[in-house]
Amino acid sequence: MTDDRILRDVRAPRAYVRKMAMLLFMALAAGCVGKPVGVLIPSGTSPGASQVDLLVATTRAPSDQPGVLYGGERAEQLSAAEITVSIPPDAGREIGQVQWPKKLPADPSKEFSTVSVKPLQSPAQAETWLKAHLPKSRRILIFVHGFNNRYEDAVYRFAQIVHDSNTDVAPVMFTWPSRASIFDYNYDKESTNYSRDALEELLRRASQDPAIGEVTVMAHSMGSWLTVEALRQMAIRDGRVAPKIKNVILASPDLDVDVFHKQWEAMGKNKPKFTIFVSRDDRALNISRRISGNVERLGQIDPSQEPYRSALEKAGDITILDLTALKGGDQLNHGKFAESPEVVKLIGNRLIAGQTVTDSDIGIGERVGAVALGTAQTVGSAASIAVSTPILIFDPKTRENYRGQVDQFGRSLGGTISSTVGQ
Repeated sequence: MTDDRILRDVRAPRAYVRKMAMLLFMALAAGCVGKPVGVLIPSGTSPGASQVDLLVATTRAPSDQPGVLYGGERAEQLSAAEITVSIPPDAGREIGQVQWPKKLPADPSKEFSTVSVKPLQSPAQAETWLKAHLPKSRRILIFVHGFNNRYEDAVYRFAQIVHDSNTDVAPVMFTWPSRASIFDYNYDKESTNYSRDALEELLRRASQDPAIGEVTVMAHSMGSWLTVEALRQMAIRDGRVAPKIKNVILASPDLDVDVFHKQWEAMGKNKPKFTIFVSRDDRALNISRRISGNVERLGQIDPSQEPYRSALEKAGDITILDLTALKGGDQLNHGKFAESPEVVKLIGNRLIAGQTVTDSDIGIGERVGAVALGTAQTVGSAASIAVSTPILIFDPKTRENYRGQVDQFGRSLGGTISSTVGQ
């Protein structure tokens, strides 16, 4: 092979990646216009606004830029801060949306604003914060953000999720070094690898704290790789995932399905309960798949089709919520878990508590138009119901409950629905 041919072969994948990144950039550009940088300079709150207190742990290096706090480079050690975010009155905002300031300082009556930022100097100070913010449930939620996120992006998004879900938890965020550039996909991916030990350390500390009763971990996009990898490491190191880690929620996971299968196996028998949000119209994951060897991403699978439905049936402790038919709030359809009012409420009311999601959670009892998946889409104990919300639920443990509901609707509608249920 000539030197010219070798050079062309090396350049081709790079050119393809940059081309796909440019397409992603064009899709993102409209949503980035007008968003200010440095919103973490405290600008107060206003009457009627809500305040969300967050504990934020990070492997990012500090930034000298005012109001940014941490940039996209990597730090040697884990550090933490407590941050309070003001969210404008509910009457003036839509659930699922972050009202970014149009300019600084923010207008707390209409926009998200930062109330206070306090760096924490030691793990003991973080433990003190947790004890002061633990609810009666003694439950904490640890959130891990995804690709292309600034520190402040992750902080405001998590504050929105906590507020809109009205969840009964002490909110903790783990933020890893993302350069917040679509052209730095590989750097961000390596940053998740860099941060595995730190996230594992955070999860272990939380699990060993006697004041904490239960831990739920929620991750988005590339943060799902980091989360599952940290849990895998914990299982290998300790022989199991810590028992207090009861629930893991993966939203639009940018995770190779083959890799997830191996990670799942490595976690052993006593795994947490997993809930996975998928959407086949997720454009960001489509691009990720193309630049990652064209292997399906976990967040894009169709759980009603093979080989996934049989694998999910055997897994048992995985619930899939298929959001494909939900209208997304962003052009990439990558943030439905945080932007859909129905999904945000499910997260707060049921999933963080580890409860099974049933028809009543998505309003099937009020929706006469409910239909069951046909026999071609139903295998063994895995059955689902699509509603006009619309959310598809794939949970083997709730099949009998769904069958009863479908039969009831079938009788009321002359059997037209029950005839579609597979045996």
